Amino acid sequence: MAGWAPARANSAAGQSDSPAAIADGPNIAGAVPITLRINGKDRQLRVDPRTTLLDCIRETVALTGTKKGCDHGQCGACTVHVNGRRVNSCLSLAVMHDGEEITTIEGLGTPDALHPMQAAFVACDGYQCGYCTSGQIMSAVALLKERCGPDDAAVKELMSGNICRCGAYANIVAAIQQVRKTK
Repeated sequence: MAGWAPARANSAAGQSDSPAAIADGPNIAGAVPITLRINGKDRQLRVDPRTTLLDCIRETVALTGTKKGCDHGQCGACTVHVNGRRVNSCLSLAVMHDGEEITTIEGLGTPDALHPMQAAFVACDGYQCGYCTSGQIMSAVALLKERCGPDDAAVKELMSGNICRCGAYANIVAAIQQVRKTK
């Protein structure tokens, strides 16, 4: 792996052609200005039009709670909210969301004041390795705003876009149902 360095390090040295690595460069040919309201804060950015929302969030804005899993929209690890609706951020270009409200896992709660769904995941052991947890929580929060039947089968159906390779599904459903009961 000679010569390998994270995208930011390569970008600083002017060595990367990765869209996300050059996303915040002020004089990049083809870069377009966009404004994203991320977790309640307006971010004025210049991004390569090929940059995914996921790469923009992680590499340009440096919010790394949203995870890159499959990079094909099949695992749900990259789930964020766009204008209150869940979106696989790996399938969406950042420029498509100019002027929109983006909420990431970092925008749900704080270490001192967890969002009820975050607290329920902790209480119900709704995670094991934790890699999928941010996407699971973001989908679970969105699920509560969607039409969802009251039984576990309905919850499982609406959460089917999020994969947990550790198999914590029963605990994830328990966490969601716990929050539903308090609403």
